[in-house]
Amino acid sequence: MKAVIYARYSSDNQREESIEGQLRECTEFAEKSGFTVLQHYIDRAYSATTDNRPEFQRMIKDSDKKLFDVIIVWKLDRFSRNRYDSAKYKNQLNKNGVKVLSATESITDSPEGILMESLLEGWAEYYSKDLSVKVSRGLTENVINGKFNGGIIPPGYMVDDNQHIQIDPIKAPFVLEVFKRYDQGDTKGNIIKWLNENSFTNSKGTPMSFNTIGIMLKNRKYIGEYKFHDHINDEAIPPIVPKDLFERVQMRLEKNKKAPAHFKAEEEYILSSKLVCGYCETYMCGESGTSHTGATYHYYKCMAVKKKKNNCKKKTVRKDWIENIVINEITKIIFDDDTIESIVSMVMKIQSEDNKEIPLYEKQLSSVQKSIDNTLNAIKMGIFTKSTKQMLEELEQQKKYLTERIAVERLKKPMISHEKVRNWLYKLRTLNPEKIEHRRVLVDTFVNKIFLYDDKMIFTFNYKSDTKEVTFKELNSSDLKSPSAP
Repeated sequence: MKAVIYARYSSDNQREESIEGQLRECTEFAEKSGFTVLQHYIDRAYSATTDNRPEFQRMIKDSDKKLFDVIIVWKLDRFSRNRYDSAKYKNQLNKNGVKVLSATESITDSPEGILMESLLEGWAEYYSKDLSVKVSRGLTENVINGKFNGGIIPPGYMVDDNQHIQIDPIKAPFVLEVFKRYDQGDTKGNIIKWLNENSFTNSKGTPMSFNTIGIMLKNRKYIGEYKFHDHINDEAIPPIVPKDLFERVQMRLEKNKKAPAHFKAEEEYILSSKLVCGYCETYMCGESGTSHTGATYHYYKCMAVKKKKNNCKKKTVRKDWIENIVINEITKIIFDDDTIESIVSMVMKIQSEDNKEIPLYEKQLSSVQKSIDNTLNAIKMGIFTKSTKQMLEELEQQKKYLTERIAVERLKKPMISHEKVRNWLYKLRTLNPEKIEHRRVLVDTFVNKIFLYDDKMIFTFNYKSDTKEVTFKELNSSDLKSPSAP
């Protein structure tokens, strides 16, 4: 029988060594039982109280392929500590002909064994919930007593030897100044620049960013509030920021949330990593400008022109104009059935080239199967000797080995079928070219680079080596006029 091993440890007082111990005992169990282990699935620092474990879910999905018969776990609580999840996934595995076996818990298929398995799963769930209650109780006590509960210490604070949170005399003044500056109308960008100029770092020792500033400005610990679930201690932490200042900052954050700042502009330049100046081969970047009438324009500009390098004279082009041309060209591709079929063939060829082992094993397996058939035909005709028997046994062993190797390789990287590739490409036809996320998918899928000149553009694609040239004189649509930016 073919088997896989599932190993897991949670983040509570366990380390990588526990995985090695689980794998060792599971491997020994497999050898004693005569199982062939194809693969290991390992989840590190994931609790079994949830089924949201990446390797666990991949293992369940792989069972649909019916490439293995048994899942070996060190103990049943490695599989799940939730009886509902355990029953649900074991039922799914059972439909796929896969059993879950414990390497250290002797459980048979008898009624007594089923009862024992149920008791073990119930105990694992009880232990998990009891541990959760005890941990929660301990963390609540820490809040009541003003002790640090772990995690990230906000900039401006430090933890003393008694595990109490205290003010960091060096960083705390910077924190207060951040709140004051934001309250007085300064932008997050300017505040970040000021902090980084003064070598102020976040709790991980890295420079400040928009994300860390946003978290800092909303952190109620700065007004002395310490919270865990529904328990709040208003006097557990020495405050750095006055409450009235903190509340004014919250009001400004809410106001700016409803009216996003300019750096959060919705405009997206979908060609920013694809568009290249045809003259100097420098990338073209997205820019925006305002005319004398107050209207905002968006366009692409050669980086060399922007930085005044190389004396490049490439003109800027309107964003909508150039992006519409690109989307129109991609639309021609996805609605061409011959092109779609050539892409499907290419994908299948690439997949077979990526895994060179499977075709080799399959060829050897076909040859071995022919030899087995010939030997069986000889036996039917009455030719059965000691050497015939030995040859048949050796051929069966080779077949077993090759079948297992093919299963292992397919688990490593499963092949995508012709139908799935073709259906995915056909689905691209249903995308709405007016939606920015759909336009982005089309560009990223098909376009490698676009070399832009003042009178033409040259496409290089992801799916073929030759290029396509489009001259602007060929374009007759009135929507594609006036390419220059103001």
